[in-house]
Amino acid sequence: MSRIGKKPVEVLKGVTLSIEGALIKGKSAAGELAVRIPAGIAVKIEGNEILISATREDKVVNAMHGTTRSLIANMVKGLATPYVKELEIQGVGFRAQQQGQKLVLALGFSHPINFEVPAGVVAKVSDGTTITLTSVDKHLVGETAARIRSYFPAEPYKGKGVRYKGEHVRRKAGKAVA
Repeated sequence: MSRIGKKPVEVLKGVTLSIEGALIKGKSAAGELAVRIPAGIAVKIEGNEILISATREDKVVNAMHGTTRSLIANMVKGLATPYVKELEIQGVGFRAQQQGQKLVLALGFSHPINFEVPAGVVAKVSDGTTITLTSVDKHLVGETAARIRSYFPAEPYKGKGVRYKGEHVRRKAGKAVA
């Protein structure tokens, strides 16, 4: 029995939910999302709360009980207030430009990197070195930020590269000259 799975999920203001077969769908002014309900998990909407329960005791169902509750809670929270990830670019000549739904990243390679922003994520570039990603889907915004960061993660010697806002990069000393 999952401790997290037993906790009810509060439906936030402005979010409407419906259960259609093995899907729980949510709508708000920010967008729409759906979460698949795995076999062995029962979901009920009672008033202003969502109750998640396991219908049988088995290892897989117990593992999915808390996971399903977390996915539904993330969906409700994202529909109420979208998730935001900020990336910083540091380095001489390193910058980003926005061209419609595409980001053009200059990260010190011989060619610019053209990154197609997935549907459902809104990207904004400010002052050429800060990228702000916004989406109602927590997984999608996190994955998009990680993919952008993976092109040139901040390196430990000079600190240049792409990093999450507020990320601390541990610096190393370079070669000591004798």
